[in-house]
Amino acid sequence: MRINDLESWLERLWNGDKRAAAKLISQVEDNLGRIDIMGQILPRTGQRMIMGITGPPGAGKSSLVEAITQLYRNQKDKVGIVAVDPSSPYSGGAILGDRIRMQSHGTDPGVFIRSMGTRGHLGGVARSTVNVLRILEAAGYQRLILETVGVGQSELEIMELADTIIVVLNPGTGDGIQAIKAGIMEIADIFVVNKADLPGAERLKNDIEMVLDLNGERSWRAPVVMTSILDQSGLNELHDQIAVHQNYLVKSGKNLERQRKAFNQEVWSHWEEIARQTFEKAWESLINTRDDLDRKNPYQLAEEIWTSIF
Repeated sequence: MRINDLESWLERLWNGDKRAAAKLISQVEDNLGRIDIMGQILPRTGQRMIMGITGPPGAGKSSLVEAITQLYRNQKDKVGIVAVDPSSPYSGGAILGDRIRMQSHGTDPGVFIRSMGTRGHLGGVARSTVNVLRILEAAGYQRLILETVGVGQSELEIMELADTIIVVLNPGTGDGIQAIKAGIMEIADIFVVNKADLPGAERLKNDIEMVLDLNGERSWRAPVVMTSILDQSGLNELHDQIAVHQNYLVKSGKNLERQRKAFNQEVWSHWEEIARQTFEKAWESLINTRDDLDRKNPYQLAEEIWTSIF
């Protein structure tokens, strides 16, 4: 993208143009001028908190995101949603396509929905996710929502990106025990027992409360909210609890602590990407050298490549 073109797209972004947001997101995802684009966008970001929604597959995360989005739209807030899905092993694109499940907001000019594939990156979060959220913030979206693929233990990486983390669980599916095993009990700022109209919802809530009691005293105790998309119950309570937690973050200074952790992760991720690209170039230069590839000692070969690079 040429400098003049970039300035034009950025100007449109500052004015809230959805097409400009989509264009710049695509450029960043494809690593086309990403450093230049983000260099312009970063000074305009960092003021909005990110809400992360995670949990096992089938917990109703997308339906809950849709319901929360409607509450924010009722307040006239613009909502930016990034839904990270598993990637197709062939195209690299997102398989589930959350925009299909959020049809009620698909044509809403105040809602931007982006489905992203994990592209083989563990942690349930695509590498460029944080940049996409910043682009949406720069475009004037006051509410930023990150929904991740429910993959259990590797879901923990969302901690480094989100300010308020909501863990969504279901009754009657063993989610309570699985959540304890997966470790996501420890990252939740708010628990949601979704599909609370189903049998076993109250028992699941009690199980979560019991685990929270065992964790001892903490500066923030995660509330457990029971919701049902079917009868629209508990949604206003969830909305209020999100606001309470974000106020707590500001008053306690925890928001700054989380921002520092997110910044550290971004730096490490960038270093990792540079190292991988550098190694791939060095590897390509050896791919036709049969003698090297026939060696039985990969450690020695790795050391030689490292030495040749640095």
